[in-house]
Amino acid sequence: MRMERKLLLVFLLLITLPLTFIGAVSYRNYAHSIERNTIAYSTTTLGNMLDNLDDYIDDMSRISSIPAYQDEIKSNLLASNKYHEQHAQNDNFDLLLTIQRGIEGNISFINNIKRGATSVYIFDKYGNGYYSAKSGGIRMNVKDSYQTWMEKAARTSGEALLIGTQKYTSNLKSTRYAFTVVRKVIDNSLHDIGLIAVDANISVIEDQIAKLDKVTRGKSFIYDSRGNVIYDSDKKLLATNIVGMPMVQRAGGGEGSFYMTEDGVQHLYIYTTSANTKWTVMTSIPVKELTRNTAVIRNVTWILTFLTIGIALLISIFFSFALTKPLRSMMRLMRRVQDGDFSVKFQVKRRDEIGQLGNQFNRMIVRIDDLIQDIYGMETKKKEAELHALQSQINPHFMYNTLESIRMAAELNDDTDAADMLAILGKLLRYSISDLNEKVTLGSELNHVRYYVELLNYRYPGRFALTVDVPDTLEAYELLKLVLQPIVENAIYHGMDDNKPRMALTVAAWETEQAVFIRMTDDGIGMDEDTLERLSLSFSGAHEEAGTNYAPFKRSGMGLRNVNERIRLHYGANFGLTVASELGIGTQVTLSLPAWGGRNE
Repeated sequence: MRMERKLLLVFLLLITLPLTFIGAVSYRNYAHSIERNTIAYSTTTLGNMLDNLDDYIDDMSRISSIPAYQDEIKSNLLASNKYHEQHAQNDNFDLLLTIQRGIEGNISFINNIKRGATSVYIFDKYGNGYYSAKSGGIRMNVKDSYQTWMEKAARTSGEALLIGTQKYTSNLKSTRYAFTVVRKVIDNSLHDIGLIAVDANISVIEDQIAKLDKVTRGKSFIYDSRGNVIYDSDKKLLATNIVGMPMVQRAGGGEGSFYMTEDGVQHLYIYTTSANTKWTVMTSIPVKELTRNTAVIRNVTWILTFLTIGIALLISIFFSFALTKPLRSMMRLMRRVQDGDFSVKFQVKRRDEIGQLGNQFNRMIVRIDDLIQDIYGMETKKKEAELHALQSQINPHFMYNTLESIRMAAELNDDTDAADMLAILGKLLRYSISDLNEKVTLGSELNHVRYYVELLNYRYPGRFALTVDVPDTLEAYELLKLVLQPIVENAIYHGMDDNKPRMALTVAAWETEQAVFIRMTDDGIGMDEDTLERLSLSFSGAHEEAGTNYAPFKRSGMGLRNVNERIRLHYGANFGLTVASELGIGTQVTLSLPAWGGRNE
């Protein structure tokens, strides 16, 4: 994945996750708040409605107790009982009409006391009913209702009995529902003389239920302790028993709430129970209605979240590309460097981490270019040194003079010297013309020097004295070929003092933990400080600027510089030649080589 995409992904995660989390938490808290408020409001409303209903039923109970305190009502009931005991077969309609008018007057009085009581029925102990049709809604099946009421009231001792909603047909041929308070009518001697029933139309609670349903957008119903429905919003369950329904079975305790799925729709059920009547009012609210406002908040929240994410996405794209633009530029420059173009340069415009990286990149390119040039120069020097070594491993002038001496000795002396000189020359040539990169032992190099000096002494008898001071243990040390003979040759041809009858040459060697040192010493003419300084400069590659006429720069054969460059190219810049000289005293050339990793036993 590219860097700008990674940055874009990080920006999106940093923005999207917090916004999504905040939106989800806010929506959830708001939804829970709405739920808690709805439950609290509904529970309070249901409790207030039950309190009002309890008060209404208490009033109905008081109304039902009026006959116990009205002597006129009791007298009329006693008269009705007596009439039906004595004159039931005589059809004394005038007496019956008088009794009926008296009781109906009493009923009208009761109706005027409490509004909302649809009908009041008074029965004598023989079940003869009296009622007032003034308010309408009189039951057509009064006798059947009486039987039901009397059966339930028979088990009481004169206290009011609340009977749940019943369905009936009124004298107006309409279907109606009412709940009823019934009570025995007892005389002063505590004998049953009749029954009073007070019907209350369910319209007395319909308005309150309608208000609750309007606020909660749900449906409500009231049922008694036996599961008989007193009222429901749809009027589909009136006067039915719902004790087996799941929501009724889950409603435990005085009040509470729970969620339940019905017909694939989740509902919140809230209920509370009256301590007096044991009636329970329950409201069912669809969750989608409950969360309608929260859904709006949720949608607005998500819209704002996605809008914010969109804006953040645009800003993130801009910043991700702006931040990675210098890196892309550097990548293009690196590809050019990879193709061999070291002339590139990163434009540093800032001092941040990218700017510092650009500076390091520029320095790295310059350093790589310098290293390549150095390596190229070193390889060129190496090839030149090898070419020179091949072209002039032994001084041609020396070869010419030696061969001339051999020829003259062979002609004049006719002795073995010529044979010896030829043998030595053969060994020198055989050693010299092989591969210069071949590794030889220090002992082989010393033998080559000995042959070389011995051959010189044939040309200049007794002119050179060679002393070798090398430990036997170092003679097996391996090194490059032809590194000692050119140094001795240089000492003889450029350091020989004609004023001295003999030139002393010494080769010594020793080792330390870090290096092996070989030192060639002569007692020739030596060098002054200026010449020595320019020679040292030549060893560091500065001979072009030195402008010296010293032999290493002018002679056609292998010189000290050639040997030094070969050693440095092969072993590293820490090794090579160092020269110490004093004019008129002599010269010391010290060769440093890597430490010996092991010895041949």
